[in-house]
This record gives sequence, C-alpha cells and structure tokens, in this order.
Amino acid sequence: MNLLTKMAQGLIGQNKAQPAIVDAISSTHLPPANTTGGMPLMQALAQRQSAREFDPAPLPEQTLSDLLWAAAGLNRPMLGGRTVPSAMNSQEVDVYAALPNGLFRYAAATHVLRMVSAVDVRRVTGYQDFVDTAPMDLVYVVDHSRMKLVPVTKRESYAFAAAGAMAQNVSLYCASAGLACVIRAWLDRTALSQAMGLKNDQQILLAQTVGRPRTVVVP
Repeated sequence: MNLLTKMAQGLIGQNKAQPAIVDAISSTHLPPANTTGGMPLMQALAQRQSAREFDPAPLPEQTLSDLLWAAAGLNRPMLGGRTVPSAMNSQEVDVYAALPNGLFRYAAATHVLRMVSAVDVRRVTGYQDFVDTAPMDLVYVVDHSRMKLVPVTKRESYAFAAAGAMAQNVSLYCASAGLACVIRAWLDRTALSQAMGLKNDQQILLAQTVGRPRTVVVP
C-alpha cells in the first residue's frame, strides 16, 4: 500500500492490522544468542546505514535470536543487566516484533518471543510502503508504570534514550550481519497503539524495519 493511501486511511481511522498470514504460536523459545565473533565495532560503525528496500524472505531463527539479544538481551544474567541502559534499572522499554504470523513481545529474561496478538500489524507500523512486506518491523514501547522512581517530567526523555540505544544496537548488529534496517519515528501512533492493544500507560516511541537487503536484478 502506498504512502498517500495509508495517510488517507489514517485520517478516517481505517489504517488497521491484517489477519496473520499463517497460524501464530503462543511463544517461540529462541536458540541461545551467538555473543562471540562478528564484525569489529569500528568497522560496524563505518558500515551502519539506513535502507528502505527489503527482501520479504523471513529471517532465520538464529538471526532473530542474535538481533533481539543485541537489542535488549541479558548480558549480565546474575544482575539482570541488559545490553542497553535504563534509568534506575526500570527496564521500561519493551521490544515488540511485528511478523507475518503475529505480533510478539521479546521477553529478555527468558529469551522468548511471546505472542501478543495473532494479527499482522506490519502495515500499521509506519506510513512507508516497505513496512508492509519487510520480514520484521520492531516497535519500541515504554511502559510508564515501571518508572515510578523516575520524576514524571523526565520519564519520556529517559525512555527515548533507552529506545534509541536499543535501535542503535540493532543497527550495528545489522551492519555486522549484512542486514538492512531503518529507524522510523513517522507513524500513526493512535492506529498502531490500537492494533497492538496497548494500555494507557504504554507509549510507542520508535519503530525499526529489519530484513535482508533487496537484490535489484538488472536485465
């Protein structure tokens, strides 16, 4: 669906999720993340870039495991510490994965993708046309109810900082793994919140599309 159609549907409240392409399962226990090797950091920084053309082929389960661990996984299990900072260790930002077979939330403590809804919300994660068919759109959502120790006036800015760190971790992983991605803030937050079934204390911060780069065939 093109940009103008999405915007028009959004204006009349018709930008909605679609039924899942295949049956969703309640949870996916991801294989252990591969936390060794990969591209050197400085080289990954040199390769980091935004892309807007994606191969629709699904990502392998091991890739999902590594990518989600990079985004917000436990790197200090004994302390419950994650790969990204969190104000007063509130762990306030959740990573949701919009996949063709449903919407899932990443549970860092168990390294599991838990199904939230058996609907395909990819098309609602942004106005851009590529979000509809890319294999995965990540959505970063803050739960303000977890930030009771943080002053109210600081909560949103702290949450955006955490979400930005998550999205950058994903970007660097993608650069290292030869994947394409783009961080996005232009989206219909009302439509997406409704499609995701979010509560009043939850707020969408950013979205990020991930997939293999699309290969252009030259005739």
